[in-house]
Formats: sequence, C-alpha cells, structure tokens
Amino acid sequence: MNPDDKSFFLDAMEDVQPLKRGPDIHWQPSRNTRARQEVDCEQLDNFLTLDFLDLLPLEEPLAFQREGVQQGVIEKLRSGKYARQASLNLLRQPAERCRQMLYSFIRQAERCRQMLYSFIRQAGRDGLRNLIIIHGKGREQNSHPNVVRSYLARWLTEFEEVQAFCVALPHHGGSGACYVSLRKSDEAKQENWERHAKRSR
Repeated sequence: MNPDDKSFFLDAMEDVQPLKRGPDIHWQPSRNTRARQEVDCEQLDNFLTLDFLDLLPLEEPLAFQREGVQQGVIEKLRSGKYARQASLNLLRQPAERCRQMLYSFIRQAERCRQMLYSFIRQAGRDGLRNLIIIHGKGREQNSHPNVVRSYLARWLTEFEEVQAFCVALPHHGGSGACYVSLRKSDEAKQENWERHAKRSR
C-alpha cells in the first residue's frame, strides 16, 4: 500500500464502526462478462454529474427530504428503524495509483459515480426501499472521503426514486455512512393495493 492509499484508507475509516452481521445484501458489481457488458452499456446513460461542486463542511450532516415525504418516514429513517435491505461500501474501492492526487480524486469519484448509479438502479428493479451507503469521513475538508461524501449528497438528489437520506446511527457507521429511502415502485404500489383490497372483502 503506497502512502497515498494508506492516507485515503485512514481518512475513510475514521469514525466508522463495522456493521453487525445480518441478512443485508452487500452489493458488488457482477464479475460475469455478460452482466458486466450490460452494466457498461448502462453507464452510457449515467446522468450523475461530475461537474465542479463546493465541498460540504465536515460538520454538516448529509440530509435530504423530497417534498411530500411524510415526517414519520423521515423520523423512522433517522432512528434506523427501517431494515437495511442492501448496502454499498464505497470504502473498498482501491485508490488510483497515480502520481497526481487530483487525477486520483477524479478517477475515484468517477468509479463511485458508476457504482452508485448501478446500485440505485438495481435496488429499484429488485423492489428494495431501504439502503445504507458507507462513504467514510475524512479529518480534513478536502480529504478524499469528504470529496466522495459531497458528491454523494448531490448524486442522491439526482435520482427521482430517492425520496430521502440522512446520516446513519453510530452503530451503523455514524457520519461515515447514510441511510437512503427509495420510493415505492409501481409494482409495489399495485401489490399493496391488491393486498388491502383482499382484506376489505
């Protein structure tokens, strides 16, 4: 591990606590060649931006609530009461072995962007609603984990299916992770309607 990689890793791991073992799905890109080709084609449609952004202050927690989302949903999300159905760990992405840190930052941000896009899209296809994303927390404003965290705050709002997100509880990663709530798919809404219709008979 070179000094840059070690520095990135130590910054990312600060204040992050390991998740307890459970039935969560830990998403990883498929190694299957055909599936990988499909993912590569999907990346051509990736609308998540890599434009310039202002870095979030370290003390500012990740938080977002789309208009119309009930406050009860937000409170349950903040208190970690929703079962986490899948997780995406951005800490495990290898740092680019490049001489220039800027190049490394941009390459790493692009990799995270692609993984996030595929993760959210796949979660939606699978009907998942409650996710956790581990992004890490740096010790300095311009640290790599804070760059990823700042992009993540922007990227998540660019998905129509993301209805809310907030910082995780300490035992799920604290400020180095966030809970994400996806809206119900049309299929899930139909299933709910049919279930309630059967009960009312």
